[in-house]
Amino acid sequence: MHRDLRRLDLNLLLVFDALVRHRSVTLAAEELAMSASALSHALARLRDAMADELFVRIGNEMRPTATAEGMMRPIGEALDLLHAGLAPARQFDPAASERTFIFAATDYTAFAMLPAFMARMQQVAPGLRFRVVYSRGRESADELASGRIDFALGYDEEALPLPAGVESTDWFSDDYVVIASREHPAIGRKLTMTQYLAAQHVVVTPWDESRGSIDLVLDRLGVMRDVAMQLPSVLVAPFIIARSHLLMTIPHRAALILRDAAPVAIYPTPFDAPRYTLKIYQHTRHAGTPAHRWIRDQLLQSVPDSRGSTARKGRD
Repeated sequence: MHRDLRRLDLNLLLVFDALVRHRSVTLAAEELAMSASALSHALARLRDAMADELFVRIGNEMRPTATAEGMMRPIGEALDLLHAGLAPARQFDPAASERTFIFAATDYTAFAMLPAFMARMQQVAPGLRFRVVYSRGRESADELASGRIDFALGYDEEALPLPAGVESTDWFSDDYVVIASREHPAIGRKLTMTQYLAAQHVVVTPWDESRGSIDLVLDRLGVMRDVAMQLPSVLVAPFIIARSHLLMTIPHRAALILRDAAPVAIYPTPFDAPRYTLKIYQHTRHAGTPAHRWIRDQLLQSVPDSRGSTARKGRD
């Protein structure tokens, strides 16, 4: 029984798991308190045991082979079970922990939502560390399952079925509004649909999409807006809007923050738009652990949901 396991040093599974998450010999070695040369030697032994390269260097990363990708989930789940069985009484102490959590997010999510969360963390868990990596869209189940990403924070505008093993929690809901220069010559107290369609627009498409979610709404109304500029980031947008006659349709919370950076006015959309809902994505492997439950609860509490709010009528 377990004949293959008898030939394998099970400590090598920890090396495999660390390389899956960090994609770096140096970082994996630091986590395991090993030298880089010792970890490389351990990887060589694991390669011999599995008769596969397992990880190949591409640029600055150690990328898993197809064999390694097939091993990720069962090894990760096995290590989780071992951890739970060997330390059943261990609890997550946020006030004392120095653990690092990794979020995948766009710049909009990061600047609009994380400041309040970090202010909260400084008060209740100052030893925790956080790293934000740029979201490439819907994060793969393997990245969440492996622990390479702890949480993906984002908006799934297409409402597609979630990948197996991934669960989502509604985090924040908001109305869409339109921002324009305070000196816009054609708009007064109210933005009309005629003015909206006559103007040119800025659209943020962080994943290089051909169109924004508002364009799909306008399609259903049988109209089309004139997009003069597409941007990968929302941060430069208010300065472009403030010095031009362009318009931009964005969530209300973002508009309020951007208004502090540049002289822009805020208007309700002159058409019915669906609410914008940010979600917290996790893998079921980690979602039930004390640490992940606590972080998710802190995210929810740091940004109270605004489902009952609507954009003010007329110009803000």
